Amino acid sequence: MTKSLNTDYFFDEAAYNTHDGGYVPLAEPKTPQQALRIPPLLKPDKETATDTYYTVEAQAGETQLLPGKKTKTWGYNTSLLGQTLVFAQGKTMHIDLKNSLPELTTFHWHGLNVPGPYTDGGCHAPVYPGQTRHIDFKVDQPAATLWLHAHPCPSTAEQVWKGLAALALVTDDHEAQLPLPHTYGVDDVPLILQDRRFHEDNQWDYEADYDPDGVQGPTPLINGTVNPYFDVTTQRLRLRLLDGANRREWRLHFSHDLPFTQVASDGGLLPEPVAFTHLMLTCAERAEIIVDFGDVTPGETVTLYSDDVPLVRFRVHEFTPDTAVLPEHLVEMPNPDVTPDMPIRKVVMSGMDETVMMDGKKFGMQRIDAKQQVGNVELWDVTNTNDMEGGMVHPFHMHGTQFLVVSRNGRAPYPNEHGLKDTVGVNPGETVRLKVWFDHTGVYMYHCHILEHEDGGMMAQIEVFDPQHPKTYKLMDMETLMKAVAEERGIAVKDLHLAGMRSYEKMGMKM
Repeated sequence: MTKSLNTDYFFDEAAYNTHDGGYVPLAEPKTPQQALRIPPLLKPDKETATDTYYTVEAQAGETQLLPGKKTKTWGYNTSLLGQTLVFAQGKTMHIDLKNSLPELTTFHWHGLNVPGPYTDGGCHAPVYPGQTRHIDFKVDQPAATLWLHAHPCPSTAEQVWKGLAALALVTDDHEAQLPLPHTYGVDDVPLILQDRRFHEDNQWDYEADYDPDGVQGPTPLINGTVNPYFDVTTQRLRLRLLDGANRREWRLHFSHDLPFTQVASDGGLLPEPVAFTHLMLTCAERAEIIVDFGDVTPGETVTLYSDDVPLVRFRVHEFTPDTAVLPEHLVEMPNPDVTPDMPIRKVVMSGMDETVMMDGKKFGMQRIDAKQQVGNVELWDVTNTNDMEGGMVHPFHMHGTQFLVVSRNGRAPYPNEHGLKDTVGVNPGETVRLKVWFDHTGVYMYHCHILEHEDGGMMAQIEVFDPQHPKTYKLMDMETLMKAVAEERGIAVKDLHLAGMRSYEKMGMKM
């Protein structure tokens, strides 16, 4: 099945977040173990053979995370994180986006190929408190683990930190017929990897924890669970891993270096399975892995670690033997030819802390930084100009598309980067070449997915256009946003200080 076993994290060790000046190491929780929370599946309002109707509500609540007082949190259709949406390929989705929060938010479908900017849900699609925005789109991409998160500029980081992150699973007939675990919550299990610091009375305090290079906390939070365990009742387990943290990288391995097989990345199935003992995810990346407990004695516990800190304990119970074998080839990968005479697009991520920029500029709400014709296939060279000494890996994310990783500094991508992706970690001093095409028109963001870097200006936007059908878009402006948020908070605009704005102020720039 798999030709070799990969035992390397691949990324440059000198750039791991463990070397950050503000690094916050994870610590094993001292609280009792508790059952892993599994986000429930969101029940459609209505469903037909061709259409599905959902209501997604952003709401404030309280969640019992630690003994004692509940933690104030935000979530989608629940108090923390969200209920999981299912999008069947070929069906049309009709979604009411309801904002029951005390301030404006947006609903960004990370990894979903839909028109921008309003359906995509970036900065330009605000939903104000007490209001509902309706979107419709047809699902036209392969089975994949995607996610929904807030994306109001420049408060994306704070709203995700408060809990606004949920899974969205695309399904298709091809993936359903493969010998993969498919029973959600039993042998097909999501793991949303995040971290938090708990302050007085078990509360989170984003302002107290703020770091322009990315907010971190010492407590691992897996699906919103502190110190979780999971009861394994099947020989094989499919884990849908999402790095949903603001800043933290996750270097994952099991106890006794139990091997596992990656079968999918951000945009869906890999062309071939890839075997690992160690796997590193940068912010917003996803990986679907198959873990086989066939050689584990029932009654034993297998632990998933990040570095040397336990994240989830898998308690292995009696199971029915499973003889299913993954095929050597999982899916045909689209690989369109580059459109003739297209220059290679150059993108540069630079700086750290408040100095972060994209192409020498901080993000401008109403500035279009690039244009690409819909359907054209282009090469993008994405460079991280940080020095290796003291530099960091920047996870580069594009809205509205799934791309192919062509090379890293002219060499082959990592073994698990041969599938469709929307986020790729770029090492200091490295240029990653991407093959990029868009199926829909619109204005889309591309940015570093360390959320505080994004809010601090390491973001740009591209207009994807159809010359036969030109469009204009109403783009959010900073004055309107500031006025709205100040009004919602009951303060004067001059007294409003959103965290991401500090990076602009320190550099003497305006958003």
